[in-house]
Amino acid sequence: MFRAKPLALTLGDPAGIGPEITHKAWQSLRNENVCFFVIGDPKLYPDVSLINAPDQVATYFSNTLPVLPIDCPHITPGKPKTSSADAIIKSIEIAVKLAQDGHVSGIVTNPIAKEVLYRAGFSHPGHTEFLAQLTQAPLPVMMLCAQDLRVALVTIHMALQDVAETITESLIIRTAKILHNALQQDFGIKNPRIAMAGLNPHAGENGALGHAEVEILNPAATKLRSDGVNISDARPADTLFHAEARLGYDAVLAMYHDQGLIPVKTIDFHGGVNTTLGLPIIRTSPDHGTAFDLAASSSTRNSGARPDSLIAAIKAAHAMGDCRTNAKIAS
Repeated sequence: MFRAKPLALTLGDPAGIGPEITHKAWQSLRNENVCFFVIGDPKLYPDVSLINAPDQVATYFSNTLPVLPIDCPHITPGKPKTSSADAIIKSIEIAVKLAQDGHVSGIVTNPIAKEVLYRAGFSHPGHTEFLAQLTQAPLPVMMLCAQDLRVALVTIHMALQDVAETITESLIIRTAKILHNALQQDFGIKNPRIAMAGLNPHAGENGALGHAEVEILNPAATKLRSDGVNISDARPADTLFHAEARLGYDAVLAMYHDQGLIPVKTIDFHGGVNTTLGLPIIRTSPDHGTAFDLAASSSTRNSGARPDSLIAAIKAAHAMGDCRTNAKIAS
């Protein structure tokens, strides 16, 4: 018997590997202490049971994949259609509403293709920003996890030339506090230790290689420490991610996208998890895209796509839900 509420998985782009890895994740987890359902078109998955409410999931999960049905136009694997956008967006909106209303413990989003949604008039840079709007979250923070490494990002999807002028003392402070609170609430770390990566090579060499660390990053760290956040001054990013260094902190605050994602994907390319912090709901996602080229290699939805990252995202969301539940019980 499942003691936790189920997780809601979104459709993702139906022409990608989302349907395939969702079914494979269910096959892998069907006998474990975690359950979920997918909000999607039942025609996309084998071995399904239709449900109309999350409280029905536990009845079916061990034997069939529970599906909360929504219609989606016919698609061919590997050939995305703009006409799928409505179903993709509707699936996300339903999942968020179920989480906000307390019917699910969290949501796990399957990969979307932004350009497909853009062609349909989608106005958000990606999942993270759309979820922030739906939940009215003022500052969503992307955190990537792989094995023993957690990396949160101060800036996300922007040109590298724009990063330096975007990073401010205020943005660092707000992002670090969201990270600190999430490590406590969602990961059960009572006194989190955060290592801050420098923006410039060698963390600026005291101004010789750039002034951001001296003028922005380190003053922000000083203010954060005065507010009870255990965060380092800016440290050289090139020595921050090896195994020995990882023993000294619980998470890294990285300044830009590739600074954080390259070490995560190097450590565990197939099993990384994308987590959005700063939302009132739990949201995780596999750390990869739609893989249309792989999906196109099989018309039977058995392309050989690996579900590792989705499985890790499901387990992470389940564990985060347990942490929040235990925190409420303790209080």
